[in-house]
Amino acid sequence: MDPTLAARALTASTEIATAALSGDDPEAVLARVVEVAAELAEADLGLVMARGEDGRLTVEAAHGTAVEDPVGLVLSTRSSAARVARSGIPMVVDDVTTDPRTSPFVPKELWGFGPFAAAPFGTRERRLGALTVYRKKGAQPFAPPTVEVLTAFAAQAGLVLVLAEGSNARQRVAVFEERERIARDLHDVIIQRLYGAGMQLDLLVRRPTKRLAKADAARLAEAVDQLDATIADVRETVRTLRNPDPTEPTDLAETTRGEVATAGELLGFQPRLDLVGDPAKVPGDIADHTRAALREALSNVVRHSGASSVRVRLAVNPGELELHVVDNGCGIPPGVTRRGLKHLEERAEQAGGHCDVLSSARTGTTVTWKVPLPR
Repeated sequence: MDPTLAARALTASTEIATAALSGDDPEAVLARVVEVAAELAEADLGLVMARGEDGRLTVEAAHGTAVEDPVGLVLSTRSSAARVARSGIPMVVDDVTTDPRTSPFVPKELWGFGPFAAAPFGTRERRLGALTVYRKKGAQPFAPPTVEVLTAFAAQAGLVLVLAEGSNARQRVAVFEERERIARDLHDVIIQRLYGAGMQLDLLVRRPTKRLAKADAARLAEAVDQLDATIADVRETVRTLRNPDPTEPTDLAETTRGEVATAGELLGFQPRLDLVGDPAKVPGDIADHTRAALREALSNVVRHSGASSVRVRLAVNPGELELHVVDNGCGIPPGVTRRGLKHLEERAEQAGGHCDVLSSARTGTTVTWKVPLPR
């Protein structure tokens, strides 16, 4: 490996790692990755391609010259770049449009290029896609040392992005959990204490054996009114904590999809979601309990299960709401606190329902959460 080229690649990798792990815009980080790749390879065009669930690649960032802007271009699962992304084995050819391994699947936007090299982008466990470079027709092919440096750089940059993705995911989990904890404390502790104090004051005003002066009775009545207003404010704060984006739909179906999508980002695969009935008809207080229960159940799956398959089913039936979260993971480890499960049970009881949890190392975990609905 060319020491000078390797040193440049290492310097660039450090720069990209700092940006990605500092939370910089992912698009800006990808743009820098492909810019560095094109410079290291002395290429006329560099592309970063992301691998979709169907195996096809989509160009996410580009640097250099092309007839048309290639960002958004989708490549076949049979293309050379897709094969590199799948196999993890780099590829280099002298002319991408004439080599039989590559020519059948070259999109028209890239017909003006000849020498081609592709390196897998990501890690063995998380193959994100491919990093490809091109030179114009008639140019010198990519030399083996250049391809070696490109492959090493793609692996390092991909690893950084995977780590940054995990770091951001953990931060999101921490934020969601902290919001839920604060909301739970406000709802279960502060509101109850305020309500109890208001009841005591109200009883004092109404107690016939202790007649208060008119001014004192008015002050107590005003204090009760202020407590009621404070309780209403705290409840609104709880709703905001559980749905922090005021532009986000508060419909239970939409927020359920959002919770499942967030869990999918953390798990690395998308859980299956089944919605039955009309969640829009669920009263607000029960919808709040349901959202919190789903978040708690999915949080347990993300943190403890090691599952490769998760199914969420929300069914709004006449007179009853059912929430099922099923995973094929390792079950609930013996040493794991059952605090989260206790919260699920408490929320179900507060809504007049119940929660059952079945778990084993062989079959995974099934959470069944049911509450009654007004008819």
